[in-house]
Amino acid sequence: MKVLTTLARLYVDDLDRALPALRDLTGQEVRQRFPYRGVEVAGIGGFLLVAGTDEALAPFRDVQGTVLVDDLDGLQALLDARGGEILSGPNRVPTGRNAVVRHPGGVVLEYVEHTA
Repeated sequence: MKVLTTLARLYVDDLDRALPALRDLTGQEVRQRFPYRGVEVAGIGGFLLVAGTDEALAPFRDVQGTVLVDDLDGLQALLDARGGEILSGPNRVPTGRNAVVRHPGGVVLEYVEHTA
């Protein structure tokens, strides 16, 4: 499993209000935007924004970052070697497949394999 990039997660109440400043900051346009399980998600630059009410965001807030990988199937080998537990997944998501993992020390990351 090769890491392609990491994305900082930002939890916001309104994508339309949050995105203009990030467009200015990154000099980039939104590369993806979609609804998912009661929230709205958008990717821009090195950020993944998750928008919704406090109640809608509650199930997502424990995830501290998103890691894009070339092959999600390699995740189990990492966990076997270094420890950790899969909290959710692998699941089908609008961009491909994901899994949420708690690593030793407590960090919780979402791993995503995009499909064409």
